[in-house]
Amino acid sequence: MISGLLLIDKPAGLTSFEVVRRVRRVLRVKKAGHLGTLDPFATGLLPLALGEATKLAQFLLDESKEYLATLKLGEETDTHDLTGRVTQTWDYLPSAAEIRRAAARFEGEIEQVPPLFSAVHHQGERLYKLARRGEQVEAAPRTVTIHRLEIQKIALPLVILRLECSKGTYVRALARDLGRALGCGAHLTGLTRLAVGPFRLEEAVTLEDIGKIKDNEAILPRLIPLAQCLPRFPAVPVDGRQARRLAQGQALPWPGNSLAEGEKVRILTDGELVAVAAVRPAKTGRVLAPLRVFGGCAPVSPKPEARGY
Repeated sequence: MISGLLLIDKPAGLTSFEVVRRVRRVLRVKKAGHLGTLDPFATGLLPLALGEATKLAQFLLDESKEYLATLKLGEETDTHDLTGRVTQTWDYLPSAAEIRRAAARFEGEIEQVPPLFSAVHHQGERLYKLARRGEQVEAAPRTVTIHRLEIQKIALPLVILRLECSKGTYVRALARDLGRALGCGAHLTGLTRLAVGPFRLEEAVTLEDIGKIKDNEAILPRLIPLAQCLPRFPAVPVDGRQARRLAQGQALPWPGNSLAEGEKVRILTDGELVAVAAVRPAKTGRVLAPLRVFGGCAPVSPKPEARGY
């Protein structure tokens, strides 16, 4: 069974779900999912979790993301991107100096209201469903972090930004808010995802490359194995018996003090990922408590019954 991360360079015009569907069909994998939706008009890095790697999604979704975004000043749309209806226009366009000063104010921790056309829930229903029915509601603001925001080019009315942001950040909402701060409105006309955590677009394969695969062996060199999918988590080697204890949900004693309480680690046996665990307090001291276990981590077999012959 194929298991690992496959980095895809998503083309414009496809939904993230359609990319997953095509890869599943070509590679004939049963379990597959993407790690963070890209809108159909957006391009760039779309990591796919295949097989046992789908169990890692909960950890990988927390990774920061890096984008190259193109904004058009002077127009605002109802979706805050080029797919929407223009709702307001301005004749005024700010100077390059004004744009740079305004953009600098969005670096760091900010409050952001998700777009109306988004998958955020409002009273148990997706916002985009309410928007399609013409219901005007506003989601509660959420705190996100713009770790880095650089202006790459200004060619009015277009502005190209490069940004690194926390999970949950809507670049469309950033375009809207920057436009309003400048007093001229703005919307997103292009978006390319450059990185998800440690994984970069330069490492990705295209759907055209995937379509040429005749044998799954050909994809293995491009597949990131489970043991390398969480490079930010410290690695803890264990023997086979300890691995089987983890498979039964049993915690392992952790006498060392090199890890902080609550820290997550990769548990490896012979270089293979067998579990993701967290450091927890216990009556007898700290332990490594399993959060997820993987296919290579088989339960301990019961001892055979004694025979009378």
